Amino acid sequence: MNMMQPRKVVRGWVGGILVGLALLPGSAVAGEPALARLGAAGGGKILFLGNSITSHGAKPSIGWTNNCGMAATALDKDFVHRLTAAVAAQLSKQPQIMVANIVDFERGYAAYDATIKTKAFTAFKADLVILAIGENVATPTNAAAKAAFKDGLVRLLTVLKQGGDPVIFVRSCFWAQKVKDELLQQASAEAGAIFVDIGALAKDEANYARSERKIAHAGVANHPGDRGMQAIADALFAALKSQK
Repeated sequence: MNMMQPRKVVRGWVGGILVGLALLPGSAVAGEPALARLGAAGGGKILFLGNSITSHGAKPSIGWTNNCGMAATALDKDFVHRLTAAVAAQLSKQPQIMVANIVDFERGYAAYDATIKTKAFTAFKADLVILAIGENVATPTNAAAKAAFKDGLVRLLTVLKQGGDPVIFVRSCFWAQKVKDELLQQASAEAGAIFVDIGALAKDEANYARSERKIAHAGVANHPGDRGMQAIADALFAALKSQK
């Protein structure tokens, strides 16, 4: 699925980055370390970096008219905002979030200058980073290609760590792919990030947008729908709560 950087819209989209406040606060309960860190920081900051599943600007030519994670029916239905709402409910505090599409890393990780490209992200000084990439990476077919992808990931994660030493979660591909997911896991271990395997979600047809409504464009339809987005958020939230 081809993706583009989100266009400037309401709620602070600038250069593919959205800064805003989560909705849906809830009751306070005791939080585990990662949650406690968010709560201790006056609400905390969460940085979401991903591809079209994380954020995609409107593209009417393919029937996509929202500006959120494709193919959620609304902004508050994508996994970014479902996860942020869950954190807010857990802490009774509103996390500040930054959301960016980094498909340029997926398509050019070998030449990606993480120090330059992530300046806005590290300056945000997130307490928690969610890295949700891999779907647009060409599957490495030899040792050199595998090493290049893993090394690119480690460089990216290492630089992100320098932005306030956040807790970083790296989720596997929604459309599970053994080679890429293993490399995501290996890079996470090497860089001190926490890997979250969501590969089982794509096996359930109910998690696809095409199961919820008729969508003409096959690429859009193949993305997670509202149920799939909630499932991704649930998996990440469970990992966040269990982190020690």
